[in-house]
Amino acid sequence: MAKKRALITGITGQDGSYLAELLLAKGYEVHGVVRRVALEDPGHRLSRIAAVRDEIQLHAASLESFPSIYRVFQKVAPEECYHLAAQSFVSYSFDDEFSTLNTNINGTHYVLAALKEIVPSCRFYFAGSSEMFGKVHETPQTEQTGFHPRSAYGISKVAGFDLTRNYREAYAIHASSGILFNHESPRRGFEFVTRKITSGVARIVAGKQDKLPLGNLDAQRDWGHARDYVEAMWRMLQQDTPDDYVVATGETHSVREFADLAFEAVGLRADDYVTVDPQFFRPAEVDLLIGNPAKAKARLGWQHTVSFPDLVREMVETDIQAMGEVENLVKGARAQGN
Repeated sequence: MAKKRALITGITGQDGSYLAELLLAKGYEVHGVVRRVALEDPGHRLSRIAAVRDEIQLHAASLESFPSIYRVFQKVAPEECYHLAAQSFVSYSFDDEFSTLNTNINGTHYVLAALKEIVPSCRFYFAGSSEMFGKVHETPQTEQTGFHPRSAYGISKVAGFDLTRNYREAYAIHASSGILFNHESPRRGFEFVTRKITSGVARIVAGKQDKLPLGNLDAQRDWGHARDYVEAMWRMLQQDTPDDYVVATGETHSVREFADLAFEAVGLRADDYVTVDPQFFRPAEVDLLIGNPAKAKARLGWQHTVSFPDLVREMVETDIQAMGEVENLVKGARAQGN
């Protein structure tokens, strides 16, 4: 029996790497779209997929080039396509709105257009975001909550969401969107506040950093584990009917709470190290995001399995291990805390 073929854009990212592992475990033939520069610098740019690099097939293409995306679809002819690639760092989207909008909107359009022309039977997943809700109209947020994005990133994701729905309705494409709330892991990029906190804790424990400057400590997010969330992506494409789903834990925690737990994991107090730096505040802040995953639970049979404290602890421990001498460093930090 032939293996089912899946194509993942953004395969080198946090979600893409976990999804690739999940699909391989389910017996898929996995293909990934990467920029050519990634193939030229595999040690750095392919690090998240290093463990499965020999089991997947990578194709050089750019989300800014329709012909390159078209050629990948011609070559792979996937049965499932997971479109995860995007400029996803919200703060950067304020610095360069043009590239964020161009890459995220046109890239999604190119992928959908190529799919429609070459493999219209291919099932499509679009990675939406809770940032689409922005200045929230209701709490918690559901699939019916109106969008009010507060960044170029959020705006680009709303456009991608609408494109996906349009291709579903106009061309009968099996296209679904996951409105994913914040999801983290030890593979999160260092520019994101959660990884900035956990890697900062590791550096402080190692004596390589004295303070941890952060922005809005009162911002609240619905944080889950990326490994759980890619399972929801896969389940969406196994449904007979395409649809849109909120994927969240239904719990909210502040940046301050995240920092407190991260420092507690090594026996330290966050108040002794965390400082507030106005440069890390967004021009238009999103203060409170919390999702209602009832639809995903009822129709997909999905729910998160990793608790918030366990998520923080795993990230801290992984970052400390990466610094080396994990037991001695933690013991030293705890002695310092006492």
